[in-house]
Formats: sequence, structure tokens, C-alpha cells
Amino acid sequence: MRKFLLASAALCVAPTGASAVGFKTQFSCASDYYSYCSEHSVGSPGLRKCMRANGPRLSKSCINALIADGEISKTEVAQTKAKIAAEKA
Repeated sequence: MRKFLLASAALCVAPTGASAVGFKTQFSCASDYYSYCSEHSVGSPGLRKCMRANGPRLSKSCINALIADGEISKTEVAQTKAKIAAEKA
């Protein structure tokens, strides 16, 4: 529980301006952030690049929040899924 609260608190310190993400993304992606991209500052270009690189491993709730916040599109998610499926075939 303490680790979750620390993760949530860290993600709530989001930058202001165009690079800020919504609370739903901060909350929904906290565990994904700590699993894959915690070496990057919240809201940084490096974090966005890292999250995109780990996109197929992100939780469904994180992906849905990223779509809702306009960070990624449903089309982009569908294209990535199709590419992964084609690579497995």
C-alpha cells in the first residue's frame, strides 16, 4: 500500500502546460511507469518515448487512460496490435 501511495504521489507532481497528463493517466499508469520507465521524469519526452516503446506491455487501464487523455489514438493501438499479430504469424 505504501509503495502504491508513493507511486501515486510521484505521478501527481506532473508538469504544467502542454506536456501535462490527466489524473486518470497518472493514476492508471502508475504501476506501468514504475515497471518500465521510472528512470524518466514525469511528463518528459524521454518518458513518452519509453512508454511508447513499452506500449504492448502496458496495462489495459493505462492504455485506455492514455487514449482518453489524447496521448495515443485508438487507431495507433489497433495498428500496433496488428503489427504484433503479423510478427507472430
